[in-house]
Amino acid sequence: MAELLLRVFCLCLLLAGAETLHGILRMRFIVPRIGKRKAQRISIVTGSLLAFGICWLVVPSLGIHSRGALLGLGACLSGFMAGFDLAIGRVVARLPWKVVLSDFNPAKGNLILIGLVLLLLFPLLIMSARE
Repeated sequence: MAELLLRVFCLCLLLAGAETLHGILRMRFIVPRIGKRKAQRISIVTGSLLAFGICWLVVPSLGIHSRGALLGLGACLSGFMAGFDLAIGRVVARLPWKVVLSDFNPAKGNLILIGLVLLLLFPLLIMSARE
């Protein structure tokens, strides 16, 4: 069980690292060319595809097969990524809570919640597709 938890934590770190690099590349190359709002819309697709690809490669090796456990894994991944995003906003960027939490508000054009819901479902979808 401890080994599985460690492997899940490593998956979380892999996703966080990939999404961090994805965000840096978006801010550096895409936002200056097309603007923040359009870049956010594009990045929800590219970021979700990136997360799906990582999960496609890693989730089967975890040996989790029941629907409930796969949804639990997805909840762990989504929860970790939400917490990671909050921590980056508050600790690294030193943004106020109001600004950090607005990233989770789809009414303001922010689509992080869509990505988190997809991440919740990815393990189940992947294992269903591989059966």
